[in-house]
Amino acid sequence: MKTVQLRDYTIAAGQLDRFAALWKKSVKVLRERAGFKIEGVWRVPAENRFVWILTYDGPDGWETANKAYYDSPERKAVDPDPAKLIVSQRTAFIEPA
Repeated sequence: MKTVQLRDYTIAAGQLDRFAALWKKSVKVLRERAGFKIEGVWRVPAENRFVWILTYDGPDGWETANKAYYDSPERKAVDPDPAKLIVSQRTAFIEPA
């Protein structure tokens, strides 16, 4: 079953462009390699926000695949880590209305 998650990050002031570039170079690539699909990515410059929708429809289920992603040596080796630029985040599993 396809799981869909909305991720909404507030990025440190003045760091949105840097975050977006680091995210694209590392997180996006590694998430896709791990079987996730990026459905869309948006920036809200006036609010220093980065919003994206991530889906997973693999055999392992969301929790297992997500843990494997974070536990992978490749993810742990990301440097600089774009997550360090996140001031706050909100995530929610979403479904069609």
